[in-house]
Amino acid sequence: MAWFRKKTELQALDTERLPRHVAVIMDGNGRWAKRRMQPRALGHRAGVEAMRAIIRESSDLGIEALSFYAFSTENWSRPAGEVGALMGLLVEFFGREIDELHANRVCIRILGDVDGMPKPQRGLLIEAMERTRKNTGLKLNLAINYGSRAEIIHAVRALAARVEKGELEPTGIDETTFVETLYTAGLPEVDLLIRTSGELRLSNFLLYQCAYAELVFTDILWPDFNVAAYHGALAAYQGRERRFGGRSPSL
Repeated sequence: MAWFRKKTELQALDTERLPRHVAVIMDGNGRWAKRRMQPRALGHRAGVEAMRAIIRESSDLGIEALSFYAFSTENWSRPAGEVGALMGLLVEFFGREIDELHANRVCIRILGDVDGMPKPQRGLLIEAMERTRKNTGLKLNLAINYGSRAEIIHAVRALAARVEKGELEPTGIDETTFVETLYTAGLPEVDLLIRTSGELRLSNFLLYQCAYAELVFTDILWPDFNVAAYHGALAAYQGRERRFGGRSPSL
């Protein structure tokens, strides 16, 4: 199946009011598999297929950036077999899809501690970023070995090192310099955060970047989150009044 379909009717979405940056917490793979009395690994594999469809649709819609929470720093504590299956899926995903992604001008960025990944996966992630670095299409960000608190500490340490070297005055540290030190430097702030499976929390994902994000939670398990559900989340976003701390004009 080709990654990028021809554009179809957008189901009443206003293409002028789409979010620039959509972030997704993909939750529910394990429960999806359990309900079918299947191994958790099959749930994760089905989750990859759902991710493919949302990447494709985001590119078709012209959304600028799409970020997935793929593997957190806390996920290393899961059973070794499950972690191994997830690492294997990473190898399979990039091995199978990188040519199509690159051909469709997708720019891949890994958010997280790439150096802390196992050697085979680390090499693939670095290669994918380098190969697609100059692409001008969808900015696809995969949070792997990622935790938002760790990201913030990493940024603080980097700024402190610049001050120590005399490259930066402490008074020169402002919101702009801080944002430029995060893994997401150069990306727009998150406009819409989607979390599946009925969980109502951020789970240490893009905490700084989601300061004014619209949040959409759905009971749908991630492997069942299809393009129609995605359009529903986008429509919900378009129905919100974004005030960024200001007061509604109607009040």
